[in-house]
Amino acid sequence: QVQLVESGGGLVQAGGSLRLSCAASGRTFTVYHVGWFRQAPGNEREFVAAISQAGGFTYYADSVKGRFTISRDNAKNTVYLQMNSLKPEDPAVYYCSATNYQQYWGQGTQVTVSS
Repeated sequence: QVQLVESGGGLVQAGGSLRLSCAASGRTFTVYHVGWFRQAPGNEREFVAAISQAGGFTYYADSVKGRFTISRDNAKNTVYLQMNSLKPEDPAVYYCSATNYQQYWGQGTQVTVSS
């Protein structure tokens, strides 16, 4: 199995940027597709972005397309989410998830956007 630890969350003004990191340990990281999800209070967890095992394919929710970029460095066992032009609707706890035959989750990192 794999263990995931997110970091990089914090408070940022609307229009600002943050970069989230998801560091993995355990089983070989390259076997996993990795995604970012977010959950705001009172809402269900929703998909944000995903990246394939080698990083050749990326997918985004319409709400973040053009503003967020997912990438991975398999040598560092880390996936990143670069978030630009943050909006008041982006605050949430952001989770990364690694999927192969099973799905694993990190503990999440809080993103807050001030207007």
